[in-house]
Amino acid sequence: MRLTKWSGWMFLGFMLLTLTGQAAETRDPNKFFFNQTFDNLQDEVAAARKEQKIGILVMFETADCPWCEKMMTTVLNQASVQDYYHKYFRAIQIDTNGDVPLVNFFGKEMTQRDFAFGHNRVRATPVFAFFDLQGDLMVKYTGATMDANEFLWLGEYVSSGAYKKGNFTVYKRERLAADKK
Repeated sequence: MRLTKWSGWMFLGFMLLTLTGQAAETRDPNKFFFNQTFDNLQDEVAAARKEQKIGILVMFETADCPWCEKMMTTVLNQASVQDYYHKYFRAIQIDTNGDVPLVNFFGKEMTQRDFAFGHNRVRATPVFAFFDLQGDLMVKYTGATMDANEFLWLGEYVSSGAYKKGNFTVYKRERLAADKK
């Protein structure tokens, strides 16, 4: 019985690889997606400018958030996602319950919690907030994306400037239509 069950799972895995072309490369998101930070967002902006990025991506999260865990284990661990986002953004994590002090984009010291709730109105997690090099919010996306592809589209939506013309739902609809052609 065990052999049959194992064989069935092996066959299913083989079929998935066959249908998708290949297994996606995965890497630890804490090492390969997020940049090390010292909780000074002004320093993050300076580093982003030096690295010729277009902005800062902040993932607001909590330790017990199942949707944050889903993003970490199914999206942010994908090498293609990590490579794309590193091209355009410095990515950092902020704990919405954190008492750790940080310096915001405008030089004011506050806790991570105050930055999340007070400054950015984060009420659920995860929240992905994209800030430009002046510290101004460009896009805020609440919740987990459906998959890595949708998260890549979110990055494209911001990096291409499409967010200035319309909302992400319309952008996704247009991308789906373009992919079907």
